[in-house]
Amino acid sequence: MLELPFFDEEHRAFAAGLDGWLARADVLDDERDADASCRAWVRALAENGWLRACVPGLFGGLRAALDVRTLCLARERLARRSALADFAFAMQGLGSAPVALFGDAELQRRYLPNVANGRCITAFALSEQDAGSDVAAIATRARRDGDAYVIDGVKTWISNAGVADLYVVFARTGENGARGLSAFAVDAATRGCSPGKRVETISPHPLGALHLTNCRVPAARRIGAEGDGFKIAMATLDVFRSTVGAAALGFAGRALAESVEHAKSRKLFGAPLAALQMTQAAIAAMAADVDAGALLVYRAAWIKDAGAARVARESAMAKWFATEAAGRVCDRAVQLFGARGVTRGEIVERLYRDVRALRIYEGASEIQQIVVARQTLEA
Repeated sequence: MLELPFFDEEHRAFAAGLDGWLARADVLDDERDADASCRAWVRALAENGWLRACVPGLFGGLRAALDVRTLCLARERLARRSALADFAFAMQGLGSAPVALFGDAELQRRYLPNVANGRCITAFALSEQDAGSDVAAIATRARRDGDAYVIDGVKTWISNAGVADLYVVFARTGENGARGLSAFAVDAATRGCSPGKRVETISPHPLGALHLTNCRVPAARRIGAEGDGFKIAMATLDVFRSTVGAAALGFAGRALAESVEHAKSRKLFGAPLAALQMTQAAIAAMAADVDAGALLVYRAAWIKDAGAARVARESAMAKWFATEAAGRVCDRAVQLFGARGVTRGEIVERLYRDVRALRIYEGASEIQQIVVARQTLEA
Protein backbone atom coordinates (compact mmCIF):
# COMPACT_ATOMS: atom_id res chain seq x y z
CA MET A 1 0.00 0.00 0.00
CA LEU A 2 1.54 3.31 -1.10
CA GLU A 3 2.21 5.42 2.00
CA LEU A 4 0.00 8.46 1.53
CA PRO A 5 -1.29 10.93 4.15
CA PHE A 6 -4.94 10.44 3.20
CA PHE A 7 -5.83 7.32 5.21
CA ASP A 8 -6.83 6.48 8.77
CA GLU A 9 -6.32 3.15 10.53
CA GLU A 10 -9.67 1.83 9.31
CA HIS A 11 -8.59 2.42 5.72
CA ARG A 12 -5.30 0.63 6.30
CA ALA A 13 -7.00 -2.32 7.98
CA PHE A 14 -9.56 -2.53 5.16
CA ALA A 15 -6.84 -2.54 2.50
CA ALA A 16 -4.75 -5.14 4.31
CA GLY A 17 -7.78 -7.37 4.86
CA LEU A 18 -8.84 -7.19 1.24
CA ASP A 19 -5.29 -7.93 0.07
CA GLY A 20 -5.21 -10.99 2.29
CA TRP A 21 -8.59 -12.22 1.13
CA LEU A 22 -7.73 -11.76 -2.54
CA ALA A 23 -4.58 -13.82 -2.05
CA ARG A 24 -6.82 -16.71 -0.93
CA ALA A 25 -9.93 -16.15 -3.07
CA ASP A 26 -10.61 -18.95 -5.53
CA VAL A 27 -13.06 -17.17 -7.86
CA LEU A 28 -11.98 -17.80 -11.44
CA ASP A 29 -12.68 -15.47 -14.35
CA ASP A 30 -14.16 -16.89 -17.52
CA GLU A 31 -14.16 -14.39 -20.39
CA ARG A 32 -16.47 -16.76 -22.30
CA ASP A 33 -19.13 -16.26 -19.63
CA ALA A 34 -18.58 -12.85 -18.07
CA ASP A 35 -22.12 -12.82 -16.67
CA ALA A 36 -21.51 -15.92 -14.57
CA SER A 37 -18.11 -14.63 -13.47
CA CYS A 38 -19.59 -11.34 -12.32
CA ARG A 39 -22.35 -13.08 -10.40
CA ALA A 40 -19.72 -15.27 -8.75
CA TRP A 41 -17.66 -12.24 -7.74
CA VAL A 42 -20.74 -10.47 -6.33
CA ARG A 43 -21.52 -13.55 -4.22
CA ALA A 44 -17.95 -13.88 -2.99
CA LEU A 45 -17.57 -10.18 -2.23
CA ALA A 46 -20.89 -10.15 -0.37
CA GLU A 47 -20.22 -13.31 1.63
CA ASN A 48 -16.92 -11.88 2.85
CA GLY A 49 -18.34 -8.44 3.70
CA TRP A 50 -16.57 -6.34 1.06
CA LEU A 51 -19.78 -5.04 -0.51
CA ARG A 52 -20.52 -3.30 2.79
CA ALA A 53 -18.26 -0.53 1.46
CA CYS A 54 -20.93 0.25 -1.16
CA VAL A 55 -23.71 1.31 1.24
CA PRO A 56 -24.09 3.63 4.26
CA GLY A 57 -23.80 2.22 7.76
CA LEU A 58 -27.54 2.38 8.50
CA PHE A 59 -28.06 -0.33 5.85
CA GLY A 60 -25.15 -2.60 6.73
CA GLY A 61 -22.30 -0.44 5.46
CA LEU A 62 -18.83 -0.07 6.91
CA ARG A 63 -19.13 3.65 7.70
CA ALA A 64 -21.96 6.05 8.40
CA ALA A 65 -21.77 7.48 4.86
CA LEU A 66 -20.21 6.34 1.60
CA ASP A 67 -16.46 6.71 1.99
CA VAL A 68 -14.73 7.43 -1.32
CA ARG A 69 -11.28 6.48 -0.07
CA THR A 70 -12.56 3.03 0.90
CA LEU A 71 -14.20 2.63 -2.51
CA CYS A 72 -10.93 3.62 -4.19
CA LEU A 73 -8.85 1.26 -2.07
CA ALA A 74 -11.22 -1.58 -2.92
CA ARG A 75 -11.20 -0.90 -6.65
CA GLU A 76 -7.43 -0.56 -6.81
CA ARG A 77 -6.92 -3.94 -5.17
CA LEU A 78 -9.68 -5.74 -7.04
CA ALA A 79 -8.48 -4.43 -10.41
CA ARG A 80 -4.97 -5.60 -9.63
CA ARG A 81 -6.40 -9.12 -9.28
CA SER A 82 -9.25 -9.16 -11.83
CA ALA A 83 -11.07 -6.70 -14.09
CA LEU A 84 -14.31 -8.62 -13.52
CA ALA A 85 -13.88 -8.47 -9.73
CA ASP A 86 -13.44 -4.71 -9.97
CA PHE A 87 -16.43 -4.45 -12.32
CA ALA A 88 -18.69 -6.44 -9.98
CA PHE A 89 -17.77 -4.28 -6.99
CA ALA A 90 -17.90 -0.98 -8.89
CA MET A 91 -21.36 -1.59 -10.29
CA GLN A 92 -22.77 -2.44 -6.86
CA GLY A 93 -21.58 0.99 -5.77
CA LEU A 94 -22.38 3.03 -8.87
CA GLY A 95 -25.76 1.43 -9.44
CA SER A 96 -26.95 1.94 -5.86
CA ALA A 97 -25.33 5.32 -5.11
CA PRO A 98 -28.29 7.40 -6.38
CA VAL A 99 -30.52 5.56 -3.90
CA ALA A 100 -27.95 5.93 -1.11
CA LEU A 101 -27.39 9.64 -1.80
CA PHE A 102 -30.86 10.83 -2.83
CA GLY A 103 -33.44 8.08 -2.20
CA ASP A 104 -36.04 8.36 0.52
CA ALA A 105 -36.00 6.06 3.53
CA GLU A 106 -38.37 3.55 1.94
CA LEU A 107 -36.25 3.16 -1.19
CA GLN A 108 -33.08 2.87 0.85
CA ARG A 109 -34.57 0.14 3.07
CA ARG A 110 -35.90 -1.69 0.03
CA TYR A 111 -32.63 -1.90 -1.90
CA LEU A 112 -29.48 -1.05 0.04
CA PRO A 113 -29.32 -4.01 2.47
CA ASN A 114 -29.65 -6.35 -0.50
CA VAL A 115 -26.88 -4.51 -2.35
CA ALA A 116 -24.58 -5.20 0.58
CA ASN A 117 -25.55 -8.86 0.89
CA GLY A 118 -25.33 -9.47 -2.86
CA ARG A 119 -28.98 -10.34 -3.41
CA CYS A 120 -29.55 -7.23 -5.54
CA ILE A 121 -27.20 -6.63 -8.48
CA THR A 122 -27.45 -3.05 -9.71
CA ALA A 123 -26.98 -1.03 -12.89
CA PHE A 124 -26.68 2.68 -13.71
CA ALA A 125 -28.84 3.24 -16.80
CA LEU A 126 -27.80 6.68 -18.02
CA SER A 127 -26.27 6.41 -21.52
CA GLU A 128 -28.15 6.35 -24.80
CA GLN A 129 -27.12 6.14 -28.43
CA ASP A 130 -27.00 9.94 -28.70
CA ALA A 131 -26.51 10.78 -25.03
CA GLY A 132 -23.25 9.55 -23.59
CA SER A 133 -21.07 12.37 -22.33
CA ASP A 134 -23.91 14.79 -23.14
CA VAL A 135 -26.30 13.68 -20.41
CA ALA A 136 -28.64 16.60 -21.07
CA ALA A 137 -29.49 15.04 -24.47
CA ILE A 138 -31.29 12.04 -22.94
CA ALA A 139 -34.35 11.15 -25.00
CA THR A 140 -35.95 8.41 -22.87
CA ARG A 141 -39.21 9.81 -21.51
CA ALA A 142 -41.22 9.22 -18.35
CA ARG A 143 -44.77 10.59 -18.27
CA ARG A 144 -46.83 10.81 -15.12
CA ASP A 145 -49.95 8.65 -15.13
CA GLY A 146 -51.79 8.76 -11.81
CA ASP A 147 -49.67 7.17 -9.10
CA ALA A 148 -47.07 5.94 -11.59
CA TYR A 149 -44.69 6.97 -14.35
CA VAL A 150 -44.68 5.29 -17.76
CA ILE A 151 -41.17 5.10 -19.21
CA ASP A 152 -40.35 4.66 -22.90
CA GLY A 153 -36.90 4.64 -24.46
CA VAL A 154 -33.73 2.69 -25.14
CA LYS A 155 -30.58 2.82 -23.06
CA THR A 156 -27.30 1.47 -24.37
CA TRP A 157 -23.76 0.70 -23.16
CA ILE A 158 -25.37 -0.26 -19.86
CA SER A 159 -23.11 -2.29 -17.61
CA ASN A 160 -24.92 -5.27 -16.06
CA ALA A 161 -27.68 -5.13 -18.68
CA GLY A 162 -29.39 -8.51 -18.48
CA VAL A 163 -27.71 -9.28 -15.14
CA ALA A 164 -29.01 -6.54 -12.85
CA ASP A 165 -31.97 -6.85 -10.49
CA LEU A 166 -32.24 -3.07 -10.19
CA TYR A 167 -31.73 -0.41 -12.85
CA VAL A 168 -31.42 3.25 -11.88
CA VAL A 169 -32.95 4.79 -14.99
CA PHE A 170 -32.62 8.42 -16.01
CA ALA A 171 -35.49 9.74 -18.13
CA ARG A 172 -36.98 13.01 -19.27
CA THR A 173 -40.01 14.18 -17.30
CA GLY A 174 -39.98 17.82 -18.38
CA GLU A 175 -38.34 20.36 -20.65
CA ASN A 176 -35.39 19.68 -22.93
CA GLY A 177 -31.96 19.98 -21.40
CA ALA A 178 -30.55 19.16 -17.99
CA ARG A 179 -33.46 20.52 -15.94
CA GLY A 180 -36.01 18.12 -17.39
CA LEU A 181 -34.48 14.85 -16.16
CA SER A 182 -35.55 12.58 -13.32
CA ALA A 183 -34.22 9.32 -11.88
CA PHE A 184 -36.14 6.11 -11.13
CA ALA A 185 -35.47 2.80 -9.40
CA VAL A 186 -36.74 0.19 -11.86
CA ASP A 187 -36.86 -3.47 -10.87
CA ALA A 188 -35.63 -5.75 -13.65
CA ALA A 189 -38.81 -7.82 -13.38
CA THR A 190 -41.02 -4.80 -14.20
CA ARG A 191 -43.18 -5.39 -17.28
CA GLY A 192 -41.81 -3.44 -20.23
CA CYS A 193 -38.22 -3.50 -18.93
CA SER A 194 -36.04 -5.91 -20.88
CA PRO A 195 -32.38 -6.25 -21.89
CA GLY A 196 -31.58 -5.71 -25.55
CA LYS A 197 -28.63 -6.51 -27.76
CA ARG A 198 -25.44 -7.48 -25.99
CA VAL A 199 -22.37 -5.31 -26.66
CA GLU A 200 -19.13 -7.29 -26.96
CA THR A 201 -15.97 -5.48 -25.89
CA ILE A 202 -12.22 -6.17 -25.94
CA SER A 203 -12.33 -6.76 -22.19
CA PRO A 204 -15.48 -8.84 -21.74
CA HIS A 205 -18.04 -7.86 -19.13
CA PRO A 206 -21.86 -7.67 -19.07
CA LEU A 207 -22.74 -4.73 -21.30
CA GLY A 208 -25.71 -4.09 -23.51
CA ALA A 209 -28.92 -2.24 -24.27
CA LEU A 210 -31.95 -1.82 -22.04
CA HIS A 211 -35.41 -1.44 -23.60
CA LEU A 212 -38.16 0.37 -21.70
CA THR A 213 -41.50 0.03 -23.45
CA ASN A 214 -44.64 1.25 -21.71
CA CYS A 215 -42.75 0.44 -18.50
CA ARG A 216 -44.97 1.42 -15.58
CA VAL A 217 -43.06 2.37 -12.43
CA PRO A 218 -44.73 3.50 -9.16
CA ALA A 219 -44.20 7.19 -8.44
CA ALA A 220 -42.73 6.14 -5.09
CA ARG A 221 -39.78 4.67 -7.01
CA ARG A 222 -38.71 8.10 -8.25
CA ILE A 223 -35.35 9.00 -6.71
CA GLY A 224 -35.32 12.55 -5.40
CA ALA A 225 -37.62 15.26 -6.74
CA GLU A 226 -38.89 15.43 -10.29
CA GLY A 227 -36.32 17.33 -12.34
CA ASP A 228 -33.40 16.35 -10.09
CA GLY A 229 -32.08 13.68 -12.44
CA PHE A 230 -29.14 15.63 -13.82
CA LYS A 231 -28.05 16.69 -10.32
CA ILE A 232 -28.30 13.08 -9.13
CA ALA A 233 -26.27 11.77 -12.07
CA MET A 234 -23.53 14.38 -11.66
CA ALA A 235 -23.30 13.92 -7.90
CA THR A 236 -22.98 10.16 -8.36
CA LEU A 237 -20.26 10.54 -10.99
CA ASP A 238 -18.54 13.07 -8.73
CA VAL A 239 -18.02 10.22 -6.27
CA PHE A 240 -17.22 7.43 -8.69
CA ARG A 241 -14.92 9.16 -11.18
CA SER A 242 -12.16 9.02 -8.59
CA THR A 243 -12.74 5.29 -8.20
CA VAL A 244 -12.28 4.77 -11.95
CA GLY A 245 -8.84 6.29 -11.50
CA ALA A 246 -8.26 3.88 -8.62
CA ALA A 247 -9.12 0.90 -10.83
CA ALA A 248 -6.62 2.25 -13.36
CA LEU A 249 -4.01 2.29 -10.58
CA GLY A 250 -4.75 -1.37 -9.92
CA PHE A 251 -4.16 -2.34 -13.54
CA ALA A 252 -1.06 -0.16 -13.78
CA GLY A 253 0.39 -1.41 -10.50
CA ARG A 254 0.02 -5.02 -11.62
CA ALA A 255 1.59 -4.21 -15.00
CA LEU A 256 4.53 -2.52 -13.27
CA ALA A 257 5.06 -5.46 -10.90
CA GLU A 258 4.95 -7.97 -13.76
CA SER A 259 7.39 -5.83 -15.76
CA VAL A 260 9.87 -5.54 -12.90
CA GLU A 261 9.85 -9.30 -12.35
CA HIS A 262 10.25 -9.95 -16.08
CA ALA A 263 13.06 -7.40 -16.47
CA LYS A 264 15.02 -9.02 -13.65
CA SER A 265 14.63 -12.60 -14.90
CA ARG A 266 14.73 -12.21 -18.70
CA LYS A 267 18.23 -12.52 -20.15
CA LEU A 268 19.22 -10.50 -23.20
CA PHE A 269 22.73 -10.34 -24.66
CA GLY A 270 24.05 -12.27 -21.69
CA ALA A 271 22.60 -9.98 -19.01
CA PRO A 272 19.22 -9.32 -17.38
CA LEU A 273 16.87 -7.11 -19.40
CA ALA A 274 16.91 -4.80 -16.36
CA ALA A 275 20.58 -4.00 -17.00
CA LEU A 276 19.70 -2.06 -20.15
CA GLN A 277 19.33 1.68 -19.58
CA MET A 278 16.32 1.84 -21.90
CA THR A 279 14.59 -0.76 -19.76
CA GLN A 280 15.43 1.24 -16.64
CA ALA A 281 14.02 4.40 -18.23
CA ALA A 282 10.78 2.56 -19.06
CA ILE A 283 10.48 1.20 -15.51
CA ALA A 284 11.15 4.65 -14.06
CA ALA A 285 8.45 6.25 -16.23
CA MET A 286 5.97 3.53 -15.24
CA ALA A 287 6.70 3.98 -11.53
CA ALA A 288 6.31 7.76 -11.78
CA ASP A 289 2.97 7.40 -13.58
CA VAL A 290 1.64 5.02 -10.93
CA ASP A 291 2.70 7.22 -8.01
CA ALA A 292 1.46 10.46 -9.61
CA GLY A 293 -1.89 8.85 -10.40
CA ALA A 294 -2.22 7.63 -6.82
CA LEU A 295 -1.61 11.09 -5.42
CA LEU A 296 -4.33 12.62 -7.61
CA VAL A 297 -6.85 9.83 -7.01
CA TYR A 298 -6.55 9.75 -3.25
CA ARG A 299 -6.39 13.53 -2.98
CA ALA A 300 -9.76 13.76 -4.76
CA ALA A 301 -11.22 11.02 -2.56
CA TRP A 302 -9.90 12.66 0.62
CA ILE A 303 -11.35 16.05 -0.32
CA LYS A 304 -14.76 14.49 -0.96
CA ASP A 305 -14.69 12.53 2.30
CA ALA A 306 -13.69 15.70 4.16
CA GLY A 307 -17.11 17.13 3.30
CA ALA A 308 -16.70 18.99 0.01
CA ALA A 309 -20.05 19.33 -1.75
CA ARG A 310 -18.45 18.97 -5.17
CA VAL A 311 -15.04 17.81 -6.31
CA ALA A 312 -15.60 18.15 -10.04
CA ARG A 313 -12.13 19.52 -10.77
CA GLU A 314 -10.27 17.10 -8.53
CA SER A 315 -12.17 13.98 -9.56
CA ALA A 316 -11.98 14.87 -13.26
CA MET A 317 -8.24 15.46 -12.99
CA ALA A 318 -7.74 12.19 -11.12
CA LYS A 319 -9.81 10.16 -13.56
CA TRP A 320 -8.18 11.75 -16.61
CA PHE A 321 -4.57 11.48 -15.46
CA ALA A 322 -4.75 8.07 -13.79
CA THR A 323 -6.48 6.34 -16.71
CA GLU A 324 -4.19 7.88 -19.33
CA ALA A 325 -1.14 7.06 -17.19
CA ALA A 326 -2.33 3.48 -16.72
CA GLY A 327 -2.67 3.16 -20.49
CA ARG A 328 0.96 4.23 -20.86
CA VAL A 329 2.11 1.82 -18.16
CA CYS A 330 0.31 -1.17 -19.66
CA ASP A 331 1.58 -0.29 -23.14
CA ARG A 332 5.17 -0.16 -21.86
CA ALA A 333 4.64 -3.49 -20.11
CA VAL A 334 3.58 -5.12 -23.38
CA GLN A 335 6.65 -3.64 -25.09
CA LEU A 336 8.99 -4.98 -22.39
CA PHE A 337 7.50 -8.45 -22.71
CA GLY A 338 8.00 -8.44 -26.48
CA ALA A 339 6.20 -11.25 -28.33
CA ARG A 340 4.86 -12.60 -25.04
CA GLY A 341 3.20 -9.23 -24.44
CA VAL A 342 0.78 -9.71 -27.33
CA THR A 343 0.15 -13.40 -26.65
CA ARG A 344 -3.33 -14.28 -25.49
CA GLY A 345 -3.26 -15.55 -21.93
CA GLU A 346 -0.34 -13.44 -20.73
CA ILE A 347 -1.18 -11.15 -17.81
CA VAL A 348 0.12 -7.99 -19.48
CA GLU A 349 -1.89 -8.75 -22.64
CA ARG A 350 -5.05 -8.94 -20.54
CA LEU A 351 -4.17 -5.75 -18.67
CA TYR A 352 -3.60 -3.94 -21.96
CA ARG A 353 -7.18 -4.81 -22.98
CA ASP A 354 -8.69 -4.25 -19.53
CA VAL A 355 -7.34 -0.74 -19.09
CA ARG A 356 -8.44 0.74 -22.41
CA ALA A 357 -12.12 1.34 -21.65
CA LEU A 358 -11.34 3.36 -18.52
CA ARG A 359 -10.31 6.33 -20.67
CA ILE A 360 -13.84 6.40 -22.12
CA TYR A 361 -16.56 5.44 -19.65
CA GLU A 362 -17.90 7.81 -16.97
CA GLY A 363 -16.69 10.66 -19.16
CA ALA A 364 -13.92 10.33 -21.74
CA SER A 365 -10.52 11.91 -21.11
CA GLU A 366 -11.44 14.78 -23.40
CA ILE A 367 -14.53 15.54 -21.29
CA GLN A 368 -12.45 15.48 -18.12
CA GLN A 369 -10.03 17.99 -19.65
CA ILE A 370 -12.93 20.31 -20.43
CA VAL A 371 -14.15 20.04 -16.83
CA VAL A 372 -10.69 20.76 -15.43
CA ALA A 373 -10.17 23.70 -17.79
CA ARG A 374 -13.55 25.29 -17.02
CA GLN A 375 -13.13 24.88 -13.27
CA THR A 376 -9.63 26.33 -13.44
CA LEU A 377 -10.66 29.30 -15.60
CA GLU A 378 -13.59 30.08 -13.30
CA ALA A 379 -11.49 29.97 -10.14
